[in-house]
Amino acid sequence: MARCIVVTSGKGGVGKTTFTANLASRLAKRGLRVCVVDLDLGLNNLDVIMGLENKVVFDVVDVVDGKCRLKQALVQDLFCNSLYLLPSCKNPDKGQISGQNVRIVTERLSRIFDYIFLDCPAGVGTGFHRAVSAADEAIVITTPTITSVRDAKKVVTLLQNYDLLSTKVAVNRLRGDMVVGGEMMDAFEVFSMLGTKPLGIIPDDDDLSFCFPGENDKDMLSDTAFEMIATNLHEGTEYMFDCLSRYTGFFGNIRRKIKRRA
Repeated sequence: MARCIVVTSGKGGVGKTTFTANLASRLAKRGLRVCVVDLDLGLNNLDVIMGLENKVVFDVVDVVDGKCRLKQALVQDLFCNSLYLLPSCKNPDKGQISGQNVRIVTERLSRIFDYIFLDCPAGVGTGFHRAVSAADEAIVITTPTITSVRDAKKVVTLLQNYDLLSTKVAVNRLRGDMVVGGEMMDAFEVFSMLGTKPLGIIPDDDDLSFCFPGENDKDMLSDTAFEMIATNLHEGTEYMFDCLSRYTGFFGNIRRKIKRRA
């Protein structure tokens, strides 16, 4: 049976969908069969982030409504043969699906895949509960800002009402220069505030916005971080990307000054 994991956040714009696509890609490159399901009805972007928007014919609502078979709606990734997307519908008025509908779909997917990631809408509305009710595990994405952490805390509290096997937190867009300079919270402060087991740390990396998950021609700072997170999730390790050491000491101080001027 597949591990069915909902990826959620309290606040929008924290990089949740980008995180989902990149983590799924790293796991698929290890030979694991991975499916990402976009459950943000009407405001879906997972297909765009993966570069698959022009390959979408059917979506999750079509599957629920019986307009197509499940395998007809799955779209294979551009870079990894074992990664697939089950897209969401672009029109919020096209139809509605329930948590029970999603559970039926994920149960069918679990016969095919090793991992199923449910990309949850931001916030704690109907879409949140629909996605979480179909999952066995949860990953909460936050950035190291007070507003994002406060909203993430609300999500962590709500997740306690569900019978989940585990809830983990990943801190995204951490700037080591600002942490060392005392202008941003450290990731471990965030983990402590949320009182939840850490999954990993992703540094702030502009390159993530300019390439598709799975591309190999980009030497991105975040590559190592995502590899660590994939290992932590799959093997139960606790590797954490070091965003700070390159900004400490004499040369680190020079790097901080250059970073601030960029």
